[in-house]
Amino acid sequence: MKDLTFKLFIFSMALVLHSNLFAQSEGMVYITGSRYIPLYGRDSTVVEIKDFEMDIYPVSNAEYSDFLKENPNWQKSKALKLFTDKMYLSNWESDQTIKPSAKPNSPVTYVSWFAAKAYCEDQGKRLPTVDEWEYAAMADETTKDARVKPEYNKQILAWYESPRSNENTIGMNAKNAWGVHDLHGLVWEWTLDFNSVLITGESRKDVDKDTDLFCGSAAVNATDLMNYAAFMRYATRGSLKAKYSMKNLGFRCVKPVTK
Repeated sequence: MKDLTFKLFIFSMALVLHSNLFAQSEGMVYITGSRYIPLYGRDSTVVEIKDFEMDIYPVSNAEYSDFLKENPNWQKSKALKLFTDKMYLSNWESDQTIKPSAKPNSPVTYVSWFAAKAYCEDQGKRLPTVDEWEYAAMADETTKDARVKPEYNKQILAWYESPRSNENTIGMNAKNAWGVHDLHGLVWEWTLDFNSVLITGESRKDVDKDTDLFCGSAAVNATDLMNYAAFMRYATRGSLKAKYSMKNLGFRCVKPVTK
């Protein structure tokens, strides 16, 4: 009887340890990494993605409002012009008041890369890399790599031709196979290395290189010339500066998984 009790105790402790190791953070889903071929060839054709967690939803106006209360240096009237442009939080009436058209549960937009990065870091997270975002976003509702499905790209392109307003409610689009909502169909999203695909293999390692780059030559290293939806994402990212703010540009955060 003692042996059985001891074995049950060991088994229960193992279950607790396993659940602690692989428990998802609140409001995030676990993305199991793998090797995949991105749209653009990098230093090698195949990119290896490590496991990470991703926010289920993009950051909302309400969540960003809470951030501003705790970090007044990012409020509309106080944010440094070095890190924001004149459009920063232009849909806010004041430092703490959102315009009626900007609903609390709509994605926060008119936010610069610097501000988005600061928000994620304040949460103990970071912005996703281009590869992490694209890896998670290549899933449809049932398949984790839906890029081979013609209807997948058609659906995304249809939205890009007439994107929804940033006033739409988060979570109205069906979750994808990973359990993530609104990667497509709501707003564009910042990534940590948003214009790195336009830098050469030699210069990519030079952190001081000018990032004022544009999308004209981006197609040179494409691995899939038919993925026009992804072309549009890379082109948009490549034309941005980190201080820019746009009506249809929001963000979400990720967290690396340590084992």
